[in-house]
Amino acid sequence: MHYNKIRKMDISNGPGVRVSIFVQGCTFHCKNCFNPETHDFNGGKEFDDDTIKKVLDLCQNDSIRGLSILGGEPLHPKNIEEVTRLAKTFKETYPNKDIWVWTGFHFEDLKEKEIFHYIDVLVDGQFDEELKDPRLKWRGSSNQRVIDIKRSLKTKRVEPYREEVLV
Repeated sequence: MHYNKIRKMDISNGPGVRVSIFVQGCTFHCKNCFNPETHDFNGGKEFDDDTIKKVLDLCQNDSIRGLSILGGEPLHPKNIEEVTRLAKTFKETYPNKDIWVWTGFHFEDLKEKEIFHYIDVLVDGQFDEELKDPRLKWRGSSNQRVIDIKRSLKTKRVEPYREEVLV
């Protein structure tokens, strides 16, 4: 697997301040994708143990709420094994921080995958230019869903993510 970039202080891809990693490779090629430079599976840099260490080190800061994994397509068959390894290692290291993942696939088609043992929120569905809405939080088009994975696995149906209200 390859990755395109790591953002060490990201405030646009999930709640709070986060570390984000953008993986390389996507076969969806959504019209007007916000990240077309991530489509080539051979682009970017090699993902390895040093990459995981770098991500974990960046997340050590108490101001980092969690990890966001985007792309490209993190859950493509060419990427999912390494993305799962990253998610598992992250959760073992930081059990109180959350993981958000963006995918063009639908949760219902992937819910048996191991990665769902580790991630908290999934934004699913391909970006659709016809349904683009800049007012939406954490997604680009209204067909995409922001799913609470823990609740969805418990209830066996898609449960929308509800932002916590801090008092």
